[in-house]
Amino acid sequence: MKSTIIALLLLLAGGTVCLAQCDKKLSLVTSKTEHLDANNNLQRTADEQTVIEIIDKKISVNIENGKQTLMGTIKSNTCNWTTPFKEGKSVINTTISDEDGNGEKDYTLTIEGKDGKVTLIAESPQMPDHKLRFVLDKFEEKK
Repeated sequence: MKSTIIALLLLLAGGTVCLAQCDKKLSLVTSKTEHLDANNNLQRTADEQTVIEIIDKKISVNIENGKQTLMGTIKSNTCNWTTPFKEGKSVINTTISDEDGNGEKDYTLTIEGKDGKVTLIAESPQMPDHKLRFVLDKFEEKK
């Protein structure tokens, strides 16, 4: 009985740590954007700094220090991180548009950490033949 209670407490503590990352203000930084086709074949690469911030139910994307800014509203966010910011996965469903509210598109953002490498894949049903992949230079809690 004692070992069952201890195991349950450890599971709850681990679950709290994993879920705690979902509620954090996050900052993701990348220096390269990879454009993929529907089969994940690389079409082209752009060397550009992109900063993605996730705060509460909002997302902002800043490309090349304000050259292009996109804003979005998060519809859902599911995550399961065994090691915060290193190993695990988040799936975010969002609607993103330019800062004036034009060009609104739905996106599924999949952030996945594997072997210490974290990537973000952005897919839109409105552009099924085009995906974006970012290998993150930084993935951390925003202070």
